[in-house]
Amino acid sequence: MANSQTKGNRSFSFSFRVLTSAISIALCIFFTFSFLFTTHHYHHRHNNNIGSDGVARGFGSVTRSILALKTDPLKPRLDHIKKQAEDHRILALMYASYAKKLKLESSKVVRVFAELSRDFSYLMNKPRYTSLFGSDGVIDEAVLRQLEKEVKERIKTARQVIGEAKESFDNQLKIQKLKDTIFAVNEQLTKAKKQGAFSSLIAAKSIPKSLHCISMRLMEERIAHPEKYLDEGKPTAPELEDPNLCHYAIFSDNVVAASVVVNSATKNAKEPWKHVFHVVTDKMNLGAMQVMFKLKDYNGAHIEVKAVEDYTFLNSSYVPVLRQLESANLQKFYFENKLENATKDTTNMKFRNPKYLSILNHLRFYLPEMYPKLHRILFLDDDIVVQKDLTGLWKIDMDGKVNGAVETCFGSFHRYAQYMNFSHPLIKAKFNPKACAWAYGMNFFDLDAWRREKCTEEYHYWQNLNENRTLWKLGTLPPGLITFYSTTKPLEKSWHVLGLGYNPSISMEEINNAAVVHFNGNMKPWLDIAMNQFKPLWTKFVDFQLEFVQSCNFGL
Repeated sequence: MANSQTKGNRSFSFSFRVLTSAISIALCIFFTFSFLFTTHHYHHRHNNNIGSDGVARGFGSVTRSILALKTDPLKPRLDHIKKQAEDHRILALMYASYAKKLKLESSKVVRVFAELSRDFSYLMNKPRYTSLFGSDGVIDEAVLRQLEKEVKERIKTARQVIGEAKESFDNQLKIQKLKDTIFAVNEQLTKAKKQGAFSSLIAAKSIPKSLHCISMRLMEERIAHPEKYLDEGKPTAPELEDPNLCHYAIFSDNVVAASVVVNSATKNAKEPWKHVFHVVTDKMNLGAMQVMFKLKDYNGAHIEVKAVEDYTFLNSSYVPVLRQLESANLQKFYFENKLENATKDTTNMKFRNPKYLSILNHLRFYLPEMYPKLHRILFLDDDIVVQKDLTGLWKIDMDGKVNGAVETCFGSFHRYAQYMNFSHPLIKAKFNPKACAWAYGMNFFDLDAWRREKCTEEYHYWQNLNENRTLWKLGTLPPGLITFYSTTKPLEKSWHVLGLGYNPSISMEEINNAAVVHFNGNMKPWLDIAMNQFKPLWTKFVDFQLEFVQSCNFGL
């Protein structure tokens, strides 16, 4: 029994080993045939993917197809190449655009960068490479390598061109920055000039506190002691109407300035008692003027102080300027001007100076009627200083002319064209735009010739035509140039030197040789904005020893 069971076990063990060996042999045969089939298939595909250029293609693709990879490892590399190409294409375009901005159109730089940009676009749009970008399948590594090679060549060329153009770009950039800086500085300079001109005009209109103080103190003196300064009811001194004496006309509302004119003239006159000064002011400043010219004898010179209101013929029915000042248009021009508009047009702002509203500024056109017994008179502005004896003017042969004045033209400056509107047919027909202008401030008038030529009537005619300011802007020089157009005798320039109120380059030699120096301009000598090199010429004739001047700290 036991022996038969042992034999059965041995038989089962043998059968199991035989079965195992059979299965192993079958598997070996199966893998052998599979390998042979795959090798044959590979050689067939390999031979079919050799291109005309001898480059083998497809091995990697077949292997990856067999492995069935979901993400191609060459995709990041392709994306990197594509990004480099696009970045350098855009960079080339930017340099081309920048070259145009830097005015390099005339050079080849713009063209070179434009061509580089087109090369990158052309390369990435080649049919050979576009399949790499649009396909969701596998990427041919050989094609990718070729693309990478060509992209690198173009990047190298682009960087080389950029390096060569760098110097030109840097120089042009510096030039452009310099131009931008100059433009910005010019803008700031123009703005500063406008603001400075406006501020200067405001300062020129102002009355210093010390000057106002002197006027008030003098007025207090006039009120406190009226008997000392009252001229009403007294007979007119014969010297005031004596045509054989030297007569001066000074029209001013500035007490100190008027006193400086008289001081300087009398101190430099050889025979001051032969000089007569006719000072005319407004009613408000009349008392102060009367006191000022009663405080000293002025070396024996004769001084008459009157108010413009004392000349009753000067009314709006006779004087065109007074009538025009009452018009709504002129009042709007003066009083409805806005600050922002004023700073934009400083030329117009200049003519809004209150002096152009004052009849004192226009009295010069009525000298024959104001002083009917006189034959000749010297008109002086209140911003002048007399440095020499002026009696020589009364010895000049006027050749029948009305106005003796120093001409101011040089080159193309200060000609009639600068003062009048020659686009107006009346001005164009009557006057020569190149005619030489002359200066107000020291004018010697032959009153007999004035009456003969009817110059006041001529002035009225043109002033009435200019009611709307179409012939000239406001002021007294343009109508003066018109009125005395053919009746002005040029005087030697040393009689009258101008510009001390705006021109710092006037030589001291020229000033020292002048009979009269004129502080025309905004920098008046009694203002803080006066030019320091010229101010002593004026201040040395201020009566600082007077109590009223000292108590107001004038000049400090």
